[in-house]
Amino acid sequence: MKRISMLLLILCVCFVSVAWSQQAASTCCNNWSEFHRPDMTRVNPCEETLNVNNVGNLRKKWSYATGYYVYSLPAVANGVVYVESEDVYALNASTGALLWSYAAGSSVTSPAVANGVVYVGSVNGSVYALNARTGALLWSYTTGDWVYSSPAVANGVVYVGSEDHNVYALNAGTGAPLWSYATGGNVYSSPAVAGGAVYVGSEDGNVYALNASTGALLWSYTTGNWVESSPAVADGAVYVGSLDHNVYALNASTGALLWSNTTGNAVYSSPAVANGVVYVGSGRSLLALNARTGAKLWRYTTGNAVYSSPAVANGMVYIGSLDRKVYAFGLK
Repeated sequence: MKRISMLLLILCVCFVSVAWSQQAASTCCNNWSEFHRPDMTRVNPCEETLNVNNVGNLRKKWSYATGYYVYSLPAVANGVVYVESEDVYALNASTGALLWSYAAGSSVTSPAVANGVVYVGSVNGSVYALNARTGALLWSYTTGDWVYSSPAVANGVVYVGSEDHNVYALNAGTGAPLWSYATGGNVYSSPAVAGGAVYVGSEDGNVYALNASTGALLWSYTTGNWVESSPAVADGAVYVGSLDHNVYALNASTGALLWSNTTGNAVYSSPAVANGVVYVGSGRSLLALNARTGAKLWRYTTGNAVYSSPAVANGMVYIGSLDRKVYAFGLK
């Protein structure tokens, strides 16, 4: 039986709670429209409501019962929360009311929302494009195996990995394949697109940089084990974790190693990068590393494993743990 390689953030077993008693206004900047955010750093620069003074007052505002486990992170765009279970759900961000659902028939990835379309991958091997307002199917594309990789959308192209070892580039409007690149292992990592390149990890132990237009290999870097972490790209560097217990910083242009930090545990978590600091989960901990040198700044130990990926906003970093808690840390 094929396993689920990365539990991103499970807030509960069969329902998802995604709204809280204090919310920032829904603006285009405050949208979290895909796994990384479009800037590929997992940082929201526009949050102004939640801060170190009031975050402790958060209480659950609503929850919605889905039909199955929720493994992926929601996407939020234009006042709507899009989330997977075995189906895709669109929920009113203020009330939790169901707007529509799409029966994918199997677990799907974290959604990506762009130009009125929701893109998701599925363990049935398909990538779906759904009308963001109605949930109507616009197109689907079938890869050669299960899709755990969350799509990234940039410049009219959808980038996604598959268990058939390939990274795909699909026309965002039609689903037509533009190119594919064969790695040597399953691709659970979600692509990051920046500066005309697609950065992605593979279970062959490599981090790849591919030309975003053609799929041509620009460079690859070999770690010591599977790379299921999704890269973050900031200030000319690519940050990514490996199951070899290391976090790596690579030159985004050449793939040269800038530094590595040994965490002591496998790194499934995808880094967030803000203000010269890399935040990443490993083992039972959240770590903060100097983005330039890799030196450890601090570590916080949670009650169970941290597979989820941190998010940064307004002087706060948030992360979930398998101890069933979501943590918020002040950065100042």
